[in-house]
Amino acid sequence: MEVNKIYNENCLNTMARMSNCFVDLVVTSPPYDGLRIYNGYSFPFEDIAKELFRVTKNRGVIIWVVGDQTKNGSESGTSFKQALFFKECGFNLHDTMIYMKDNPPPTGGKNRYYSSFEYMFVFSKGAPKTFNPIKMERRNKWNDKRTRRIRPVTRNGKGEFHAKVVNVNQGKVKLQNVWSFIVSGGSVATEKEAHKHPAIFPEQLANDHIISWSNEGDLVYDCFMGSGTVAKMAILNNRNYIGSEVSKEYCEIAEKRINKNL
Repeated sequence: MEVNKIYNENCLNTMARMSNCFVDLVVTSPPYDGLRIYNGYSFPFEDIAKELFRVTKNRGVIIWVVGDQTKNGSESGTSFKQALFFKECGFNLHDTMIYMKDNPPPTGGKNRYYSSFEYMFVFSKGAPKTFNPIKMERRNKWNDKRTRRIRPVTRNGKGEFHAKVVNVNQGKVKLQNVWSFIVSGGSVATEKEAHKHPAIFPEQLANDHIISWSNEGDLVYDCFMGSGTVAKMAILNNRNYIGSEVSKEYCEIAEKRINKNL
């Protein structure tokens, strides 16, 4: 089938035309728990999960970004149910990562803390064939080229307690599995039209997963393409992409973003 294209259809129809073991990486976020009005569309999760297992290459990876609705005083647990079903399909739950929102809207209640994160489940079909860990430079208020760490408080020979400051790991370090992103305005997406979609995730989130779990020339699939973030970041990182999106309106938004980055 044709790659580097968004198909305006249900993702099950798109995957039906894929051969077994077709895609290297899936990065997606489903319209979960009715938390957003998504033009009235719903999706048959279990059928989609089974097809994702079929079309994912051996040692390929799926990134499934999802959260839970709180209703009648209880979180739904949908995210965990989906994770367990992916395991039933044959995937490994390689990692449970967290997408932390730096500036989330105040959603919660009188007897609970504000919700400020979503899960990023990393499913693998066997051991992942690719892992390119994201690295970041250590910076702090003392010196923007190095980090200083406070050692635990210890007792010296005079019976006094003190903490010694030491320089550690000058340069770069691996990013941990809790990733923090600003979730407003241009920090999420640079094109204005992208914000017409009700549930875009940050470009940097898609970018970092694409880099981490794929190599140049690999094929990245998003079964809920939405405003085209995954396709855009695949292009910018020299990957191929395929997207499925049932909404014609969102397909048009995605195409505009893609054309700006070709």
